[in-house]
Amino acid sequence: MTRIFSGVKPTGHLTLGNYLGAVRRWAEVDQHRADALFCVVDLHALTVDHDPARVRRLSRQAATLLLASGLDPELCTVFVQSHVDEHARLSYLLECVATDGEMRRMIQYKEKAARERERGGSVRLSLLTYPVLMAADILAYGTDEVPVGDDQTQHVELTRDLAVRFNQRYGHTFTVPKATRPEVAARVMNLQEPTSKMGKSDDVGPGVVYLLDEPDAVRKKVMRAVTDSGQDVAYDREGRPGVSNLLEILAACEGGDPETLADAYTSYGALKKDTAEAVVELLRPVQRRHKELCADPARVERVLRAGAAKAREAARPTVDAAYRAIGLLPAVD
Repeated sequence: MTRIFSGVKPTGHLTLGNYLGAVRRWAEVDQHRADALFCVVDLHALTVDHDPARVRRLSRQAATLLLASGLDPELCTVFVQSHVDEHARLSYLLECVATDGEMRRMIQYKEKAARERERGGSVRLSLLTYPVLMAADILAYGTDEVPVGDDQTQHVELTRDLAVRFNQRYGHTFTVPKATRPEVAARVMNLQEPTSKMGKSDDVGPGVVYLLDEPDAVRKKVMRAVTDSGQDVAYDREGRPGVSNLLEILAACEGGDPETLADAYTSYGALKKDTAEAVVELLRPVQRRHKELCADPARVERVLRAGAAKAREAARPTVDAAYRAIGLLPAVD
């Protein structure tokens, strides 16, 4: 059976972009067609300045929302990255295969490092090396497919390169994975800045819809979304990013096609109203289920404990094989 791995980083509250771009597909499609593992990648949240208590809180919230979104522990494995030591074990081996140049070409590192230099500061070393940890997350499980948004494709390509290089140098050890993306709304954009991704690290702001936003807050954010010059509703991602973003969100919520939907509207107001209501209805069952799970925290803990044990069992043979292949002595019992 095809094996799938993907994860969410607890650097902020999960957004509509996370749901439409990834989580909904995990629940509706991926867990039913494959041996799927879904992970809260909390170690990745340590690459920037952070509040430890907030990381713990957001990690639990993210895990709860994954379950509330429909991930079923009977069908897939849901766990927290730091609960499985094999991720960190394999990461160092892959650092010994990766190059400094590869790391410095990663777009997210280049952008964040440049911003810090402008402020007179510098970034953490882990920000440079975390794509290798991401590669370890994927390769430890013999992953075939990695469902990702457009902004993570470069990291999957790095993972493929590292797997091929390791296999060529030390013998076949890793499956070489491929990135997969949903057809619609792979990258939901900020409602106020439609050329920028709707990121969960944006703690406040009218352009980001969070999965736990109240219905009135969702409506207000969508109705205030930035559109474009002109009055006609047309789907043009490059020339009309604001209205195109709304059309993609509506299409993703209702299962339609953005270009076809554009023909049904003659005003931005009607499009915004329908989009807002579609998002509210989409999030309603997720929020209801989240509330139920929060009332039973022991249930979430049991799922994460069992998921970590299952993930550990799946990853250990591959990581042990990598240790032997690269030349390390086996541990003495």
